Amino acid sequence: MTMEAVADRFGVSRPTVSRMLQAARERGIVRISLSAPPHAGHDLSHRLREAFGVQVHVAGTPRTATEPQRLESVARAAAGLLGDWFGDGMTLAVAWGTTTSAIAGHLQPKAVRDAVVVQMNGAVSVRSPGAAQSSALLGQMSTAFGAALVPFPTPAFFDQEETRRLMWQESSVRRVLAVRSAADLAVFSVGAFRGPMISQVYSSGYLPEDALRELSAHRVVGDVCTVFLREDGTYADIDYNRRASGPTPMELRRIPRRLCVAAGDHKVPGVVGALRAGVVTDLLLDERTAAAVVRHLFGR
Repeated sequence: MTMEAVADRFGVSRPTVSRMLQAARERGIVRISLSAPPHAGHDLSHRLREAFGVQVHVAGTPRTATEPQRLESVARAAAGLLGDWFGDGMTLAVAWGTTTSAIAGHLQPKAVRDAVVVQMNGAVSVRSPGAAQSSALLGQMSTAFGAALVPFPTPAFFDQEETRRLMWQESSVRRVLAVRSAADLAVFSVGAFRGPMISQVYSSGYLPEDALRELSAHRVVGDVCTVFLREDGTYADIDYNRRASGPTPMELRRIPRRLCVAAGDHKVPGVVGALRAGVVTDLLLDERTAAAVVRHLFGR
């Protein structure tokens, strides 16, 4: 039953139902969890857990769901998981993007004490309005939890590797990096530069025109936190990564819980690359993407 149906049945508003559910969750009366359908999710969960040691969450979607509807489904489910996991004294690290923006829109208010939301990767670019978009999504997340916000006002990609090296020596930047590295929980998606919904980092002017050709030559299938990955999980020898502001997979792995959220068949190679890079502890997919990951990895 939807919140709208509950509101109609009891003659109250939808926000009232939302507040009642939140209060019930905080008191332990109600627990909201995701259950993967056995015909798809159970097999996927078992096989990925065996292969990569990850916890799999599958958001049910109709077979006729469009790409935007699939995104909304995983975003709503991810917001529920973050609401369950994020607690007092914790730090949440967030990578900006279309998926995390959708997640922010579904978060329900939850009072958390002494908590922090930190931006994981820069979004500044002379060719893109992404910095404003990342600020909006981070503001939504910090407001939902009543948490302090630590922004990261750096370029998504530096023009020169040396500029990044010098910037990382600045005390204000080192403070953000320290907060990021001490995070308890991270949420991110995988960027894709092919498919029906191309990720912002590729479509919004963050990279020069010849970049996609160079990335393709390196066999890049996507990015995590604006760090590019191949399908085999390798990344260290990709030139652009030495100018990227996001954490490397090695740095990201230091965060205890890492939720990767993705929807769409075009993201499957990137999801596989993220799994092989070891950056995922919890994987949230819609049902069709989950089935596509299984086929891609195991052939059926």
